[in-house]
Amino acid sequence: MTSGRVTVYFAALLARTEDGWQASDTDLDNVETLSDFADLARRASVDDDTVLVFIEQEDAWFGLVRVDGEEDPRIYLSDAVAASRSSYGAMLADELLGREESESDLDSLVDLDGTEDGEPEGTADDDASADAEPVPAGPLGDPEIMADLGMSEKELKSLGGDALGDIADMLGCTDVLEAVR
Repeated sequence: MTSGRVTVYFAALLARTEDGWQASDTDLDNVETLSDFADLARRASVDDDTVLVFIEQEDAWFGLVRVDGEEDPRIYLSDAVAASRSSYGAMLADELLGREESESDLDSLVDLDGTEDGEPEGTADDDASADAEPVPAGPLGDPEIMADLGMSEKELKSLGGDALGDIADMLGCTDVLEAVR
């Protein structure tokens, strides 16, 4: 829930198998980090093949997390600014920008109220966020995430309202995706 309204996400896994692609919808309740996305994908993998985790929020943005076996996950966000306004998108954008979660930086905790004698109100996190690189407008991440699967950077960047449907069409798995939608 965000500002009194429900934030709607749709997430699906597309896993490549020797028989083609398998699709399944997925629950993101336990996903808090990129490692969680990668673990989710690896559990759906058959023989360490490619798995795509697709997430979108109300047609405002979509993201892809690609996991190939034990390799590091690759990420693409269609609109980094829009994505950064949501919890999952912000987590992926922070990962791409090399930001660390401020909550995990225990060294910056000074006192329960964030102050020490003689220090102004505010925390070290306030200073760090002021110096943090702004989220760039437009796409962010690996624009060639789908290149070896047949989708060029230009095609990926031009995806619109039904990006997942267009990706499934290109991969030839529209029927299996529609079965889980």
